[in-house]
Amino acid sequence: MMSQIPRQAALPTCPSCTEPLDAGDRFCGACGYDLSAVPPRPDDTPTLTMSGAEVSAAPGAQASAAHGADGPPPPPPPPAGPPPVAAPPTAAAAPPTVPAASMSPDPAAGVRFDRPAEPEEYPLQAPDPRLAVAKVCVACRAGRVDDDGYCENCGHAQPRERDHMEQETGPVAAVSDRGLRHHRNEDSFTVGHTALPDGGPALVAIVCDGVSSATRPDDASYAAAQTAGRALLAALPTGAHPQQAMHEAIVAASHAVNALAEEPATAREHAPHQNAPACTLVGAIVTAGLLVVGWVGDSRVYWVPADRSSPPARLTEDDSWAAQMVSAGLMNEAEAYADERAHAITGWLGADAYELEPHTAAFKPDRPGVVIVCTDGLWNYAEGAEEMAEALPLDAAARPLHAARVLVGHALDGGGHDNVTVALVPFPAPAQGAGSA
Repeated sequence: MMSQIPRQAALPTCPSCTEPLDAGDRFCGACGYDLSAVPPRPDDTPTLTMSGAEVSAAPGAQASAAHGADGPPPPPPPPAGPPPVAAPPTAAAAPPTVPAASMSPDPAAGVRFDRPAEPEEYPLQAPDPRLAVAKVCVACRAGRVDDDGYCENCGHAQPRERDHMEQETGPVAAVSDRGLRHHRNEDSFTVGHTALPDGGPALVAIVCDGVSSATRPDDASYAAAQTAGRALLAALPTGAHPQQAMHEAIVAASHAVNALAEEPATAREHAPHQNAPACTLVGAIVTAGLLVVGWVGDSRVYWVPADRSSPPARLTEDDSWAAQMVSAGLMNEAEAYADERAHAITGWLGADAYELEPHTAAFKPDRPGVVIVCTDGLWNYAEGAEEMAEALPLDAAARPLHAARVLVGHALDGGGHDNVTVALVPFPAPAQGAGSA
């Protein structure tokens, strides 16, 4: 066997039965094939490209490929004597068609019929026009993104839509960002505006912060924000008092979060010790002459007058361990918030919460200003009302979206350890149709 390897590699073979041939043979000694019907195989056989599922290697096509465009192949040498009985016509035809999937390299012929090697990297492609409606991968720009957020072409994880959110509606604006340390954004918000029965304007902002130690905190904050926002925008046009509307909106948001814990028994079997989904909530309603705030948890509302010579104020009290220590007179505020237990909340929305106690308060400011509704991801870096006022741009009432971006940037510049969400509402509410400049 070893002695046959160089002979097979060096000598041509019969095109019918692939039996090795000797130089000068005019008939195959194995099958009797008439070699005069086929030109001799060139020394350098070009690589053939394939299209379709099957390839038929006709001798005429090989000869033309071997000689290129210089002219027809040279005529075969004339036979030296009468040929023996030839093989049946079907056997003398071109070699049988072979499915491309079954072909393998032939080192002697220098032709590779199998699939080319897979490249280590794929070049970026233009998006497939058929995927115009579907979300296209930000990495390869060609693959469709599946429901889990991964590209079906290259497997790249896509940025989550909630990592950074912005919204401006009329004179109200909000921005939410994942921050620099969290792997996802568990905050959510709703902003909107409507008209009171007398035609006066009403502005609404709801901000929710998911409790990270709970199950699905991002779902909890989203459900609470959406439910509370819809409740306010539906109740205010009917003539409900803003403070009562805020109370009922918080109760509705609590029911929405509680419903998230009603999972199938199979889900509880896989994670029996997980806490129920939970979040905090803070909101504000602004009309032409009234400011109403409501909250459960440690997200806050600040008041910053347009005249910065007037003092700003914090309008909410945290449901937290630190706030309890201060109200009980056991610690001053600096000591309480320096403690590692400071941010342990004592009130939240969720099926495992204590008895729900929505807090609401109403104010009648005597001057224009801006209401800041935010999570602790912001006020951790501007805790005092004076610090918050210093971080707020002077034109916040006229450019609420820009000012909200600035406040979020302030938190990120400070370290961005938590999700950051802030909504800005001008007071008094401008007449319908007036927006940000």
